[in-house]
Amino acid sequence: MKLKQIKPKNLLKALLKLGFVIKRQKGSHVFLEGIVKNKKRFTSISLHNEPLPKGTLKAILKQTGVDEEEIKNII
Repeated sequence: MKLKQIKPKNLLKALLKLGFVIKRQKGSHVFLEGIVKNKKRFTSISLHNEPLPKGTLKAILKQTGVDEEEIKNII
């Protein structure tokens, strides 16, 4: 099953549930830090009302080391 379009706020909530923490925020950009599979991971999410483009979502998931299945189960 493909990953559906996700709004940035929903992705932020899912990452927070997975143990990521907000390190800082500058304007609409939220910078996150978390530990996944014993590695420290960093990413940023730009909060806006439109769903994230597919490529942006895949890039965020790659940076965080989180599988699409984990996100699907949380959202």
